Amino acid sequence: MLDQPTPDTRFLDAPDSSRLEPGRRSDHPPRILLLYGSLRERSYSRFATEEAARILERLGCEIRIFDPRGLPLPDSTDADHPKVRELRALSLWSEGQVWCSPERHGAVTGVMKSQIDWLPLNSGGVRPTQGRTLAVMQVSGGSQSFNAVNGLRLLGRWMRMITIPNQSSIARAWREFDEAGRMKPSAYYDRVVDVMEELVKFTLLTRDRSDYLVDRYSERRAAG
Repeated sequence: MLDQPTPDTRFLDAPDSSRLEPGRRSDHPPRILLLYGSLRERSYSRFATEEAARILERLGCEIRIFDPRGLPLPDSTDADHPKVRELRALSLWSEGQVWCSPERHGAVTGVMKSQIDWLPLNSGGVRPTQGRTLAVMQVSGGSQSFNAVNGLRLLGRWMRMITIPNQSSIARAWREFDEAGRMKPSAYYDRVVDVMEELVKFTLLTRDRSDYLVDRYSERRAAG
């Protein structure tokens, strides 16, 4: 056992509960960015996202919804494209995010994935998503499924986000929204409210502690 690698004690930092108490507590409303994954005129993922935004505003949050129309495919242009700059700026502004995708062929849509792919793990030494909270949602045309939210959870982990336990999957979405795009009262609607409440709680809990929560031995050692 003595011949096995051991941590470099210069960079090993035993977790300290006192450091989980922030020296400064933010007093501004939680900042939430919402992304959706369809460009259709009658887009149920957009309707669900707008419904979530209304709930978040009622819960005291400041919200932004990113419009993915005009966002180029990843790697088809450089990051100076106006829509890419807008998306990255909103991600940096946010303290929590909501991702809502239709399920297509058992996965998230290309529109949804393109938005996430434009948010790099590293941009000028800053991670645009690390330490932010995340709630995931999906809409389906048929019976209830969880393929898209499972995929979004995987992406959230990869983007080093704090993905909350609750989630929303709206089955047969075409019958859950009225002609104006408003969600009808139902157990599905109640779940969306549940998810937004939980997102706000986790955001308030972690936003002033996120720097410490995501501080890593490997990165401290690499910085040397």
